[in-house]
Amino acid sequence: MSLVLLAAFAAPATASAQEKVGIVRPDNEGALSDSELGRQLYAGNCSSCHGSNGEGVVGEPAEGAGDIQALGPPLRGAGEGTVDFYLRTGYMPLPDPTQVPHRTRVLFNEREIRALVAYVGSFGSGLPIPEPQPGNGRVSEGLRLFTEHCAGCHQVVAAGGYVTDVRVPPLSQATARQIAQAVRIGPYVMPRFSDKAISDEELDSIVAYVQAAQHPHDEGGWGIGHIGPVPEGMVAWLLGGSLLVLLCAVIGKRIKQ
Repeated sequence: MSLVLLAAFAAPATASAQEKVGIVRPDNEGALSDSELGRQLYAGNCSSCHGSNGEGVVGEPAEGAGDIQALGPPLRGAGEGTVDFYLRTGYMPLPDPTQVPHRTRVLFNEREIRALVAYVGSFGSGLPIPEPQPGNGRVSEGLRLFTEHCAGCHQVVAAGGYVTDVRVPPLSQATARQIAQAVRIGPYVMPRFSDKAISDEELDSIVAYVQAAQHPHDEGGWGIGHIGPVPEGMVAWLLGGSLLVLLCAVIGKRIKQ
């Protein structure tokens, strides 16, 4: 996922001692306005990797706060939707810019996230925070679209998978907003889909399908983890074959008697 909101750059005058992951917070956070809080959080946790004004840092990594190597892309024009996605999924901050981002514990609280999102959004226009309406979508259409655009990496049941040197996450924890954000921003190595490639109406259907896949109805009984038709078929043959062998053994024993 292409943008990196890396934690770094301690601001000694305004920030308290940082945690192991490099998070620094103002000592007087409760007394600050949201805009000032966003500015200080950005200075303390993002600026050495993304530049003081969101211009990015290129070239050789530099030492940042908490021994974090500072090297990150520009955030100008990233938009509030992008920043909101990376912070709320725990993709950022990363302890190492070479690390593959993945969903983990969210390190900022709700007010801090809102403040950071607004502050980075002030760098320039970009993707707004989307408000998908899965209730207006159709699950069957979402299945078709997901199979066409997403299943190659995420599997048709949205259970995740692997691409060369990259772990593709399962979507079991993704909210409707996060699904829509990922489609529009193309996080890390995922391709970005504009509203011309996937319309807002189609996106509603994709979100509806993923939400349905998160809570499947196992009408046939045992779901065995929804691991796919091939391993499920192997389990069926193994169980069926074992029962047949046992039945044949019982019949053969009775015939001998």
